[in-house]
Amino acid sequence: MLVRCLYASRPSASCDTRALDSILHQARKNNPALGLTGLLCVSNNLFVQVLEGGRDEVCEIYNAIVRDERHEQVRLLIYEEISERQFGNWTMGQINIDRLNPSVLLKYFRRAEFNPFDCSGQATLSLLTELVATAAITSRGE
Repeated sequence: MLVRCLYASRPSASCDTRALDSILHQARKNNPALGLTGLLCVSNNLFVQVLEGGRDEVCEIYNAIVRDERHEQVRLLIYEEISERQFGNWTMGQINIDRLNPSVLLKYFRRAEFNPFDCSGQATLSLLTELVATAAITSRGE
């Protein structure tokens, strides 16, 4: 059974550029063997990640993230069973939130500000889906 998990968190004070690079490297190294795909969106005060894969694998990774000292305020936005992956081509794609076009943000959010803590999980997922469709994602990491 496939599931999708979308969450948001705040980076802790100890999460700098080196820590982010470590997170991405670890995900790109370990996710293929676990059958996990997804995206990570990053800004200086926000992480948003979507994970897709088997239920056990996704739950274990999410639980590890909740316990990870590099994350604070971890909030589950969507957890659902899926019939197919939306992000199957990405071992862990990366989006720099600070570079998003404000008009794209206004399509899904009340302000031209990416704030998944203040909107529906579906709005956040729709934005990520659009970013995949418009090739706004870097580093497939395959």
